[in-house]
Amino acid sequence: MSMTPEAVIEIGQNAMKTVIFVAGPMLISGMVVGLLISIFQAATQINEMTMTFVPKILTVFTVLILSLPWAISQLTGFATEMFNRIALM
Repeated sequence: MSMTPEAVIEIGQNAMKTVIFVAGPMLISGMVVGLLISIFQAATQINEMTMTFVPKILTVFTVLILSLPWAISQLTGFATEMFNRIALM
């Protein structure tokens, strides 16, 4: 098995898909919390920067902790697939 352009593209696609799947839950949760806080700030006209920063950090950290076993599983699966491809060459 040689490294064809198609194989390189497939590896790149799998890598990007894995990155999006692993980072997605944290990014989406941070975005949702930021949007909710922005709506609250617009309604109350309170413009405090830490009011946005702290809840987003706490939310992203909580989602990271909760999704860590799944994320490690995804990353381990990708790494195993890459090592198996290397062994076949």
